[in-house]
Amino acid sequence: MRASCHLILIATFHLTFFTYGISMHPLLHVYITTPHLFLPLVTKISVFLLAFFLTPMAKFFHFLLLLFIQTISAQVAPTPAGPTNITQVLEKAGQFTTFIKLLKATQTADRLNSQLNNSNQGLTLFAPTDNAFSSLKAGTLNSINSQDQMQLVQFHILPTLYSISQFQTASNPLHTQAGNSDDGEYPLNVTTSGNQVNLTTGVIDTTVSNTIFSDNQLAVYQVDKVLLPMALFGSTAPAAAPAEAPAPTKPEKNVRAGAADSPSGSSDSSADASSAVSLKRKTVEVVTFVVAVIAVSCF
Repeated sequence: MRASCHLILIATFHLTFFTYGISMHPLLHVYITTPHLFLPLVTKISVFLLAFFLTPMAKFFHFLLLLFIQTISAQVAPTPAGPTNITQVLEKAGQFTTFIKLLKATQTADRLNSQLNNSNQGLTLFAPTDNAFSSLKAGTLNSINSQDQMQLVQFHILPTLYSISQFQTASNPLHTQAGNSDDGEYPLNVTTSGNQVNLTTGVIDTTVSNTIFSDNQLAVYQVDKVLLPMALFGSTAPAAAPAEAPAPTKPEKNVRAGAADSPSGSSDSSADASSAVSLKRKTVEVVTFVVAVIAVSCF
């Protein structure tokens, strides 16, 4: 065992010197002939050379490993996300064409994008689907002017970021960008039942049906009805076309029919009376004729 250790040390020593072009054969011959004198010296020199040789190599391999890791990290690292664009979020989700047009027509989209990318203020957006707009009474959007259309769009925006769980502790009425809801002009109330979020405007009731987008600054939720504020639609409530009332009946015909039947009955009565009078006359004539015949025969 001891001889094996000696040979390992000599081999290491030889490898170290061979790396630098120095032959170890003379020293190996001295070691074989007088090992008890040469072994302590060889051991010390071998340890020194191993430390001298391996330490730079370890540093070199460590450097290569770090370079490799940095290269791989640079290749797989995701590129930084671009600025948030609210219309692109809705276009990617689909079925929000009408709402996107309103956002652009009222210039609300540009203002929201600027706010999202130039400040740390969070936003919550309720996005009605195209079917939600289709279910409105015909001409609802055209019945209000451009300023009211802007108020309608802003009524769907909360100037605060709300997650689904945060609606459970929200205070009613929610403050929207359409105005101060505390004065009752644009009240938007929220109630929750588990993870279900219910919205009430005073004109319509709906629920949050899906989360379209959510990060640390913006939350976009799908709603299946257009949020109609009291200030604009409180008196008319055009959320759905009213059912048509049944057509009124026309009793005039029956009255006329009764009126037509009346003369017919009177005419029948008149005819009966005439027949009776005629019968009486004939009876009198017959009786008179019989009496006359009897009187003539008697004389």
